[in-house]
Amino acid sequence: MDSSKNVKAFVSWSGGKDSCLALYHADKDVKPVCLLNMIAKDAKRSMTHGLPSEMLQLQAECLGLPLIQQSTTWNTYAFNFKLAVSKLKEQGVEIGIFGDIDLEEHRIWIEKVCSDIGVIPKFPLWKRDRKGLLEELISCGFEAMIVSLDIRLLEKDYLGLVLDHSFIEYVSRLAIDINGENGEYHTFILDGPIFNKKIRVLDGRIVTENNRGLYKIMKFTVEEKS
Repeated sequence: MDSSKNVKAFVSWSGGKDSCLALYHADKDVKPVCLLNMIAKDAKRSMTHGLPSEMLQLQAECLGLPLIQQSTTWNTYAFNFKLAVSKLKEQGVEIGIFGDIDLEEHRIWIEKVCSDIGVIPKFPLWKRDRKGLLEELISCGFEAMIVSLDIRLLEKDYLGLVLDHSFIEYVSRLAIDINGENGEYHTFILDGPIFNKKIRVLDGRIVTENNRGLYKIMKFTVEEKS
């Protein structure tokens, strides 16, 4: 591969902290051209984080990147992911950027899928220190709102709050993955150094579905950045 050119890449996008940090750490010779998000068949919520489609579209607008949303079910996830990546490959995309940290089984799956299509996967966060990633998120100026959590493991009071050092200290004391890699909690990025505009949440409400607490954003505004 000619490293002197800007190689087109897609970013596997959840709307949360890890995919955003992966985009932030993309190689300098890589040109992210779109965000790829897998969405439930009803096209209302993302598959992994359960985020509303319109909020992910808003994020993409603030980042200045188009959002590609591929509808799927869990049973057809692999087929539809391959379908979406194949279309991007036809458009000249050669690299996929992923926010995985150390789940070996998932990395192997990604590498197999990308190999079948002829796309090279990149993992900018791979084997990085978990606590260090959270601290970097804050120090770099990213605002990650906690929008979903397992109420059997975490207190609902954290829903709707921006991830900060007190939250890091809190989860560090618990017998869970500090980064929420097993679904303990999910975040939604409102702002950061790679955002052209920022999202300001004005109102929301906490609801409970099964064992999950969710923060539903009811009112927001998009602000220009100076």
